[in-house]
Amino acid sequence: MAEGYGRSSTQSYIHFVSISRGSLFELETQLIVAKRLKFIKNETLFSELMNQITEESKMLNSFINKLESSKQ
Repeated sequence: MAEGYGRSSTQSYIHFVSISRGSLFELETQLIVAKRLKFIKNETLFSELMNQITEESKMLNSFINKLESSKQ
């Protein structure tokens, strides 16, 4: 995200924030796989991590929408 911000272009910034969101989804997938393979046995920990991913996703989506609207 910092790299996108440093490029002084809103469109570049949006692109890099979108990449960050994609990385978050990769993390979510890996977390689910780890749970299914029983690498994560603590259900409370798993739920808390999934909730944090959901909240971060909402924040990134909101930020992208705000950046998109500022372009116009």
